[in-house]
This record gives sequence, C-alpha cells and structure tokens, in this order.
Amino acid sequence: MNATVCTLFESHYHYGVAGLTNSLYHQGYRGQVFAGHRGALPSWTSSAKDNAALGWPGAKTMEVAEGLQLHFLPLDTDYHLTNYKPDFMLRLWSGVAKDAESMFYFDPDIVVTAPWSFFEEWVGCGVALCEDVNSPLSANHPRRVAWRKYFGSMGIKLAFREAIYANGGFVGASLANRSFLEQWVKIQEAMAVEIGGLGRSAFATGGVQLSQKLLGDLACFSRTDQDALNATVESWDGVCSHLGKPAMDFDRGGLNILPHALGSPKPWQIKPIRSALKGIQPRNVDREFWYAVSGPLISQGSGKIRMKKIEMLIAKVIGRFYAK
Repeated sequence: MNATVCTLFESHYHYGVAGLTNSLYHQGYRGQVFAGHRGALPSWTSSAKDNAALGWPGAKTMEVAEGLQLHFLPLDTDYHLTNYKPDFMLRLWSGVAKDAESMFYFDPDIVVTAPWSFFEEWVGCGVALCEDVNSPLSANHPRRVAWRKYFGSMGIKLAFREAIYANGGFVGASLANRSFLEQWVKIQEAMAVEIGGLGRSAFATGGVQLSQKLLGDLACFSRTDQDALNATVESWDGVCSHLGKPAMDFDRGGLNILPHALGSPKPWQIKPIRSALKGIQPRNVDREFWYAVSGPLISQGSGKIRMKKIEMLIAKVIGRFYAK
C-alpha cells in the first residue's frame, strides 16, 4: 500500500517530530513524512534542502535514511494547528501526496511501537481512531446532546454510533474514506461560529485560548478539533475502526501501539529523578521517546540521550520507595 504520514508542529514540538519519525522507521515505515510547521526550523534540520519539486512554497526535504524522507512544509494558516489537521491532510492529498492510497496523521508527542504493517491492515477496516482518556461519552451525555442540537440547527444531522470518544491525536484514512476528512472540515467550520474562530483552542499556546465559559467539562466544544472529530463520526455515513484506551497507553491491557504524551511535561522535557522524588515515575511514552531519538535522525546529543536513559533507570529504583 502506498501510505503517507503527516504531522503538524511549532516551537519545541520539533523534538517530537524527530522522535516520531525515528519510531516510524524502527517499525518498518518507508516513504514520506510531511511535517507542516510554523516558525523557524531547528538546528538539527540543517541538512534539509530546498525542494521546489513539491510545489509548496518554502518546502525543504531531509533524507532521513534509505527509503525515508522528511518534508518540512511552512504553513500560512491562522488556525490553531490542532484545528488544522483535516485541512492539512486534504491539502496534501490534493497536491504533494496525490498518489497516496492511505494517509495517517500523528500528533508529534506520539511514538509508534507497533509494526507498520499493522497500520496498513487497520486502515482497511475503516477510518482508524483511538479511544481518548476521557472516553466514554454515553448516548445522552450532555456534550453529545449539545452537538446534536447545535449541528441540527445548521442542517447537519448527527446519529449516535457508540460510546467511545476518540482522541484527536491520530487519524488514519484510506483514499476510499477521504470524505471523512471533508466532513470533519465541514463540522469544524460550523463549530468555528460557536468558539470564535478556528484560531482558538483549549491550549494556551499556538493561538488564542478559549474563554473559561467554553472550557468547562460539559461545554459543547471545549476540546475543539477532538469534539469536532467525534461529531464527524456521528454525522458521516461510513465505517470507523476504534481501538481502546490501551492503544495510546491510557489504560493497561490490549494493544499498546501509539503511546501518547498528554499534558506536560513532554518526553523531551522530563526530569526523571526530580519527578521520581515526588512519587512520579517516567511514563512508557517517555522511555519509548528516548529510545527512538537515538537515530537515524539525530536531534539530541548522544551524551544527553545516554544521561536521560540513566536517569530513568535511577528513577525506576527510586520508585520502589516513593510512589504517589
């Protein structure tokens, strides 16, 4: 299958892009990774070369390893990047990735720990999604009811499918299911009226944060793109394939294939020993990240990588005596 991978980043999340790309390589992915970004590129991308052939203004390409290319695509959108995912995927599919048979979006704070062949099989089951840590939301949960009322007033009908509430950090779609992304864009554009534009999100960085009124647990769109994603599942007439919470390491048991570093600190920011003394152990995603950054893409010094690994071993020992 001709598959394409993409992600979005700005600021210090470039470290996550490197870890994600390396993890994909370790799991057998060969092809192209398209990284849309705002702001200047970090120093570890110095070998990236201008690539006018992509037809994307300012595009640069790095040869990560044999069979794997990382393309950096500057963005001119005023959307918060968390709200730009389906638009970015569709823009790729209409241009630089027009020959892709499937496309996968990963947040840059995710590490891939399952063979790539699994993802290619999974996307054949329907639009690939992972259950969120805040799932489930029952059929008549106030937020689901609010979505139905809001979109219904705009002529968009939602029908309850299942209680799983999907995380917005990963989406995989085959070309046959490209219409899911088109519906997601439509839902987000309708949502924009309520939240004050797609430059707003739940996050304090990268755009304008939602007002406190819109951030409540029962607020209709407190998680913006993620709420829109789940409303899309209810408004689209195709098939979705959900994996449970263990997929992103939000729960034990089952498949753990996409450890996702929610919240702060991110894996590249952790101070393992200090945290262990407070009773907080390194997460699985922290360990997987520092394993992944060893190569082939080098974004961290070898000394720092070695030290972080040692610190996590020490933190594990401390954890035998201190636990939160």
